[in-house]
Amino acid sequence: MMIRNLNASVKLRLASLAGLLLLLSACASTLTQAPVVERSHETPKEAPTSVAEIPNAKPTTDNRPTYTVKRGDTLLRIAFDLGLNYRDIVAWNSLSNPNDIKVDQVLFVGPPDATGSAKTTPVAANSNLEVRNLTPINPSTNKTSPRGDKKVYSEATLAEMQKSEAAAGSVVQAPKVEVPSQKTVEKVVTETLDWMWPTEGKAISTFDEQRGKGIDIAGKLGQEVLAVAPGKVIYEGNAMRGYGNIIIVKHANNYLSAYAHNKTNLVREGQPVARGQKIAEMGNTDADSVKLHFEIRQAGKPVDPLKLLPQR
Repeated sequence: MMIRNLNASVKLRLASLAGLLLLLSACASTLTQAPVVERSHETPKEAPTSVAEIPNAKPTTDNRPTYTVKRGDTLLRIAFDLGLNYRDIVAWNSLSNPNDIKVDQVLFVGPPDATGSAKTTPVAANSNLEVRNLTPINPSTNKTSPRGDKKVYSEATLAEMQKSEAAAGSVVQAPKVEVPSQKTVEKVVTETLDWMWPTEGKAISTFDEQRGKGIDIAGKLGQEVLAVAPGKVIYEGNAMRGYGNIIIVKHANNYLSAYAHNKTNLVREGQPVARGQKIAEMGNTDADSVKLHFEIRQAGKPVDPLKLLPQR
């Protein structure tokens, strides 16, 4: 009886074991094996080489000088105050209508290459650059010294070495150059332009950088107005409020001269003029009397004309 029970127990365990093996085999057949990727031969994705390839990136702004338009500004007045040609500002900002500028508008007041930054040529990361140790130069012979040149120590050798070091350490003094003062430089600049008075008459006002940025010269209606130095007309017209008919001439050294309240302008924009050439007739346009309002500016900064014009 015990043998029969034992055989039944063994048969039951064998049956359970067989069922378990069958279940494991079924599970293994349903598993999906992950693909094996060989990464050692993959080509790495290149980094973006331009701003346009980077999502949501904006081009960097350049370092050109800018001017923010204020209430009452005109493009011509901005150019005059900065010592520029208004047509250059139009070109630098691609303005379709020079008269259509708005308050708080930011204008470029310098050309695209006015950043002052040095241009460099980038070196590729995989460039084969050969690095060598520099061989020291013997200053007494201007030739390279042989490597491993050793001498046996002695008093004579020491004296020779000290003599060579003293010779190498001597420095030839450059001749002293006297740097001219700022006043001397200004004097040279004004002499090279050879200024002259723009018309006959007495100066009836004095220079004031805050109020009157020039001088007024009294005269008669139709009296001739002359160019004070050679240059080129960069504006002729009457679009500047308070100046009437005005002519602006650009000279060397970033100087501008302006002739306002004219009865008649006799030159046109872009025309070269010679020193002493008649460019206008005196008048009283946008003024309370017949006079010439005359200004000189350097790089946009008003300069007292009486300090540049010859004394009478």
